[in-house]
Amino acid sequence: MEKLQASIYRDKVIRARAMTPEQRMEECFVLSGEAMEQSLAGAMWYLKTDDIESGWREVRRRSEILDKLQDKGFYSNHPQPTA
Repeated sequence: MEKLQASIYRDKVIRARAMTPEQRMEECFVLSGEAMEQSLAGAMWYLKTDDIESGWREVRRRSEILDKLQDKGFYSNHPQPTA
């Protein structure tokens, strides 16, 4: 399994290095859009609803929770400044 993971990672690195900065930025936007679509789908599944507005409210609620956790130093590789 490690060999397969290493191979996939290596292929992604090689592909990224061959891209122009503009292509890498475009890929970033595509991946971000896909992540938001998955977040919406997960929120709607969790709420058991087909209402997109309700789904986006749940995504926003969850994002706010993550923001608060990150502000407290969770999910961060950077030490938080002490007051």
